[in-house]
Amino acid sequence: MLLTQNSLLQAEGLSRRVSPERWLFRHLDISVAPGEQLALCGASGVGKSSLLNLLAGLDQPDEGRVLFQGNDLAAMSNSERLALRRSTFGFVFQAFHLMPHLNALQNVMVPCLLAGLAFKQATARAEQLLDALALTEVAQSFPSVLSGGEQQRVALARALVHQPQVVLADEPTGNLDPETANKALTLLCNTCREQGASLIMVTHSAEAAARLDRTFVLTC
Repeated sequence: MLLTQNSLLQAEGLSRRVSPERWLFRHLDISVAPGEQLALCGASGVGKSSLLNLLAGLDQPDEGRVLFQGNDLAAMSNSERLALRRSTFGFVFQAFHLMPHLNALQNVMVPCLLAGLAFKQATARAEQLLDALALTEVAQSFPSVLSGGEQQRVALARALVHQPQVVLADEPTGNLDPETANKALTLLCNTCREQGASLIMVTHSAEAAARLDRTFVLTC
């Protein structure tokens, strides 16, 4: 597969092995354009989260390669990949990965501070997103006292706050009630549109997938 000229993030012949005898998936080709919103769908166990981690450069493929703006992630040093993730990617993980020693506001501010934004600007951006997600009242609370839904919304705010070029979201509304999930998904999609960011979202929800531009279905 040749590099697509308008591609921001692209996978070529991507394969992931889970044991010497078993491949999770093989020879996947995916191309995501700037500002495009892509849903990754499929049954449990087909490798959606693993694919997301490969696209983010968190894991290395057993075959194939991932290109960001034409640059092979595997050819970068660990420090280069880390810098790229900090400045350019936003993540919403299933397990949230909030820092337990930081409150909700501080957790959301972290990507901005790592990107070099001034403390005041980072605070303002974080407060704005927490307010949009109805989290202002828990801004000073630590993850240990937040509900699963609150933690998920904090993680969503953290993924968007530094205005990344690519947002990778793994079931970002999985722990939310339908009404809150709808509001959070609307914020996620609209914010990515406004910022011109590409969105790659793992979801089991056909309704959520239908709100994005395109669906990529993984099969066994």
